Amino acid sequence: MFRRRNSKTDVNVKREDLTAFIDEGTEIEGKYSFSGVVMLNGKLSGEIASSESLIVGEKGVIHASIRAGSVVVSGEVVGNIVASDRIELRNASRVTGNLEAPVIVVDEGALFEGQCRMTGPAAASGPAVISLKRS
Repeated sequence: MFRRRNSKTDVNVKREDLTAFIDEGTEIEGKYSFSGVVMLNGKLSGEIASSESLIVGEKGVIHASIRAGSVVVSGEVVGNIVASDRIELRNASRVTGNLEAPVIVVDEGALFEGQCRMTGPAAASGPAVISLKRS
């Protein structure tokens, strides 16, 4: 089972709740846009754009700029990530690029090289939230 968290409550995302599941062995080049919740375990290079949720699985390798509602990374991302809700870097993730979101969560064990910028509704309503979690 995959988990998607939002700022108010934790939500379990089952495979059947996904709009799309891009598995290992799949390679995409270019601009990828979607609605709903997408889990990407393949390779993608180019650009990703959505107002909803992207989950980069443990096998996912992304060389792209990402703009989405929320982004959860368990695999590898090389490129900037901009989210209107939140960004989560899970414990095995590897991210090289800048992060921009109202909420950024970095689990212990995540590898992150870049800069963070806190923006959006959370920045306007109170102090920025960066969470560093230990497993």
